[in-house]
Amino acid sequence: MYLSEELKKISIDCKCFNEKSFSSLGLAGYNDGKDVCTFLAASKYADGISEGISMIITSKSVYDELLDQKKIDDKYGICIVEDPRITYFKLHNALCKNDEYKRKEHPSIISDSARISNLAYIADKNVKIGNNVLIEEFVSIKENTIIGDNSVIRAGSIIGGTGFEIKNSDGGLWTVTHIGGVIIGNNVEIQQSTTIDKAIYPWDDTILSDGVRINSQVQIAHGVKIDMDTEVVSNAGIQGRVKIGKGVWIGPNTAIRNGIKIGDNARVNIGAVVTLDVPDGASVSGNFAREHSKMIQEMKRYKDSL
Repeated sequence: MYLSEELKKISIDCKCFNEKSFSSLGLAGYNDGKDVCTFLAASKYADGISEGISMIITSKSVYDELLDQKKIDDKYGICIVEDPRITYFKLHNALCKNDEYKRKEHPSIISDSARISNLAYIADKNVKIGNNVLIEEFVSIKENTIIGDNSVIRAGSIIGGTGFEIKNSDGGLWTVTHIGGVIIGNNVEIQQSTTIDKAIYPWDDTILSDGVRINSQVQIAHGVKIDMDTEVVSNAGIQGRVKIGKGVWIGPNTAIRNGIKIGDNARVNIGAVVTLDVPDGASVSGNFAREHSKMIQEMKRYKDSL
């Protein structure tokens, strides 16, 4: 595909030079790594450009900054538009109607040993449910979902729904289309009324690896990756593209900012608001979350000052 042709179809004015073809969309540092079109809304994001980028949507002012800072060269094609971010997501929404951009469709496959309530909904396309899976009443399993063997989905949960990625332009709000998927591993348990959103891009998945346990009323956004044997307790909110390691404990009522990493065997304590990466084995608390023992010391000093 070529940007000049695709943007013309949706009536967006652009100026492309050194134009190269692209096969998918993705963020500068979060993509499938081959022939990717991305956007840069500020020059600082150029530091995270991955090897697979072929085209960059940006503004004239940002492009001039990139040249001055020598952060860009002729291995990238450039597309100049008025609003790079909005252009990029409008392009994504338009491409989602293109069969060549979307995932290929196939009939859903459900193991004969799966136990599925008559009151559950299973999409008839692009779902695969493994052996001995239990799906309770009022569960919805949307397209592009894979559920591994021996996993349990409790009542009222929604797997593979559209995430909350909203843009504001042309006088109103609009939703970014989600056409990725969800992969749930073996021996995973998801408790009541939890929502797990599908990824935005066709090449991407929200992933819960083997042995993960998710409590009730947890919200897991698009593109989140949770490694083996991690526990997420009730009312936690995990925003998009968060990567959580093995054996992690995420406490109740925690909020985790998009795009950060939480290391193996870390602990995010009750009510923490996590805005920075958490190292392996660390325990963080507070709003904003910091190393747990330091937060306790601060609380003691505050109490002593009263």
